[in-house]
Amino acid sequence: MTDKNTRTGKPVLDYPCGEAPAPGQAREVAPGVLWLRMPLPFSLSHINLWAVRDGTGWAVFDTGISSDKTSEAWRDLVGAGGPLADGVTRVFVTHMHPDHVGMSGWLTRRFDARLWMTRLEYLNCRVLVGDTGREAPPDGVRFYREAGWGEDSIEHYRTRFGNFGKTTYALPESYRRIRDGERIRIGDHDWQVVVGTGHSPEHACFWSPDLKLLISGDQVLPKISSNVSVFPTEPDANPLHGWLTSLERIARTVPDDVLVLPAHNEPFRGMHARLAHLVRGHETSLTRLRRTLREPKRVIDVFGALFARPIDDRHLLSLATGESLAHLNYLVHRGEATTRVDNDGVRWYEGVPGAVPEDPQEETPV
Repeated sequence: MTDKNTRTGKPVLDYPCGEAPAPGQAREVAPGVLWLRMPLPFSLSHINLWAVRDGTGWAVFDTGISSDKTSEAWRDLVGAGGPLADGVTRVFVTHMHPDHVGMSGWLTRRFDARLWMTRLEYLNCRVLVGDTGREAPPDGVRFYREAGWGEDSIEHYRTRFGNFGKTTYALPESYRRIRDGERIRIGDHDWQVVVGTGHSPEHACFWSPDLKLLISGDQVLPKISSNVSVFPTEPDANPLHGWLTSLERIARTVPDDVLVLPAHNEPFRGMHARLAHLVRGHETSLTRLRRTLREPKRVIDVFGALFARPIDDRHLLSLATGESLAHLNYLVHRGEATTRVDNDGVRWYEGVPGAVPEDPQEETPV
């Protein structure tokens, strides 16, 4: 059983693998399984990648963004004397975000290796890369205006639109589709694909019952909660329902004795307690949101109910808007809130009578 911190209520997880390897180096976390780490130019400064012995070479899981620093680290890894000098046999990508898929095209071309992804992740990635250089679409402008954004923020969206492809090396023109529940032989062991949704359309985790390992991507992280957002391409989506359902399904499918190999932070044990904590966190956020919707609110008006930190820059504004909409749409889909657009093109949300908890005690976002 995983202990809890008596002050915060958070599970006390076990981190048995020590310090992370430097870029271009590797650390073995299980027989034939290597921990790699690549730099990111964001507030989240790193991503973990994994390499699994696959015959005479290595199967790689996730790739880092396409950047000079990442390219340099990969050359150190696969060059003469590097830990992956035997070569890359296959490239598995958990999902389409650039820090995961960014260097997949470079690796697959260099080693004549196949890209393995779920269908929705590969196709959505192709679409987003295709937006590079395009002007922001009117639907996107309307989406953020409905959320309550001002003209300066909307202009920033126009300027930034199409940046996805700038950190993604040209994707392979073909891929090998992977499916939920599929068992894939990698080296001496079978790995089962466990698909989740919410953070991305068809996120693949990889579970080895023999090795008691779960490569979790962004679906299960030990110290941060993955962003669950609504985007202009599907404004009525309900990703939070998919996210919560996925977390509960992973807990039913994968035993608690696995060592979780996440995309960020460090490998850990105590997955079931972490999953339960993530679910409780969203349930608490929804309770605060229901109380906030006793009166009509715009998307930008509910940030205080969902986030402990101020939303004080444009990057955070985009993330907070998508995440807030995920929670608002969840309530709308459940019939607990209604929505309307006023004459200025701004959308308002209001709770349905009876859906708001009677307890007047307010809780602080964490």
